[in-house]
Order: sequence, then C-alpha cells, then structure tokens
Amino acid sequence: MKNIAVIIILLVTFSCKKEIKNTKLVGEVFGTTYAFTYNSEVNYKTQFDSLFAVVNNSMSTYQDNSIISKLNDNELVEIDDHFAYVFEASKIIYKETDGAFDPTIGAVVNAWDFGPKGEIEELDTLSIDWLMRSVGLKQVTRIDNKIIKPKGTFLDFNAIAKGYGVDMIGEYLESQNVNDYLVEIGGEIRTRGANVEKKHPWKVGIERPNFEGEHSILDVVILKDDAMATSGTYRKFKIDKEGKRYAHIIDPKTGFPSKTNLLSISVIHENCMTADAYATAFKSMGLEKVKAFVKDRPDLKVYLIFENDKQELETLALNGFPEN
Repeated sequence: MKNIAVIIILLVTFSCKKEIKNTKLVGEVFGTTYAFTYNSEVNYKTQFDSLFAVVNNSMSTYQDNSIISKLNDNELVEIDDHFAYVFEASKIIYKETDGAFDPTIGAVVNAWDFGPKGEIEELDTLSIDWLMRSVGLKQVTRIDNKIIKPKGTFLDFNAIAKGYGVDMIGEYLESQNVNDYLVEIGGEIRTRGANVEKKHPWKVGIERPNFEGEHSILDVVILKDDAMATSGTYRKFKIDKEGKRYAHIIDPKTGFPSKTNLLSISVIHENCMTADAYATAFKSMGLEKVKAFVKDRPDLKVYLIFENDKQELETLALNGFPEN
C-alpha cells in the first residue's frame, strides 16, 4: 500500500509539471517591426509601448513634437536623460571612427530622400557642398540639458537610437527578473540566457544580400548574452532617372552615398546601441579600414559580406565572430 501511494505521488508530480513556454510579442515601432521572445508568462506589451513612446518623444525625427525635432527646428528645448545618453555615446563613437559615424549627416540624408524631410529635386555637387557645412558632430555641444548647434545642423540618431531602444527593452526585462530573452527591432538584436522553450541557445540568421528583395539565410549565429546589429545597402536604396542605384548610407566625409564593395556588416557587442552605431560607421569606412580598425577593438566582433573583383559574394569574420 505504501509503494502504491509513492507511485501515485510521483505520477501526480510529473503530470503537474508545467511545460515551459515563452511569451512572444510582435508589432511595429520606429518605422519597422519588432519581435520579442522571453521566458515569462507575463505580457509586458503595455510597458513596452510606454518605453517606445519615451524613445520616440526624445529622438524620433518623424515625430514633430519630439525633442530632436524641436532642436532641428531651432527651438529652445531641454533634452532628457535618454537623449543625453545617446548624444554622449555618439560623441565617443564619432571621435573613435574619425567621423565615419556622424549623426549630423541628417540634412544630407534628407536631401537624398532617405530621411523624414524629403528630397532636394536638383541635387548636385554645389548643393551637397552647401549642406555639408552644417555636418560635423564636433560643431554640436552639450551644456547640462541644453544642446548648442549651428542653425543648419540636422541631428538624426536613427543609426543608434534603434539599438538603444533594443537595450531599453532588454534592461526592462532583466529588471523584472527575466533573464532568458531575445529582443529584436528591425534586425537589431539583444539576447540573454537561452531559449528555454526550445532547450538550445538563441540562433540568429544573417541574410544573404539580394537587391531583388528575396529573403534567404547565408549563415546562422549563436548568441549568448550578446547583441548584434547589421547594416547594409542591398534593401534600402533608390534609383534615379538614369537608373543609378543610391545606397541609403551617406558618407559623412563626402555627402554622397558610400561607394564600397561591402554589402552587409554585422557587429556583435555586449550592448545593441554600440553595435548599431559601429555597423553604420563600418559601412562608410570600407573593407580595409574596418579590418585595420577592429584590430585594436577586441570587444567588436564583425562579420563582413562583400563582392570580390569577380562580383562574387565573399565573407570575412573578424575578432572571433562566431561562424557555423
């Protein structure tokens, strides 16, 4: 009888053991899509929406009443802590990359019709030279909660704020003791722990560059307690009346779309904001400069996809970027 009781208890114990399930949320934000997977039964969508609103109210150039939009309209406005944090990080990366990462390129981005303010129809070298006078983050200073900038300077944190938003979501989940998650916004990713539902590490695909819009995976990366951002030119581009293709990443040195054989750059770092900014900077730096730069930056793991002289795709992993 005693043995039967033990068996019954064991059966009840095993039958009551809950299957581990992740919460999965998808939606739209920052002009793109998001997908969050995390190990908790709690739906944090309301909290996430509040965090999105905070970032947009601070740094969205598509929102007329945001802090950054008011600054770009030369209004007197006080910045918040989020703006200050991203601004200071931008200053550091701007200096380290010798201006390859420059959030003041916004007016030129608009001129090429890749930004929120629309294109300049007759865009020529003279027009670009005029706009480039207002470019250079060194011309912009912060004094406490005030930003001092030239009147014509247009700030645009698009190449860093999305990564910052990813980090905000991840840090919020950690504050709620959720330590197994994958947060993705527009291809920028932050992971912690593992995918406990699938019982394996987080696996992330790197897309094969394709100008025709077709989707296929070139490589798969395992991420653990890391973030990854990818920048490329094979999806976001425009074609002018003469059939020329213009990449959306503008070279801060010239004011023209960057000319390089690099098609895609993926950067792994412990936080997504930093990975996001360097992925953009590396696109305009070019292959050889990137290789030289990362020799002194072991914290940046880099994966490059580029065209060789025969217009064939090649890949290059730097600083121990994980390959499968």
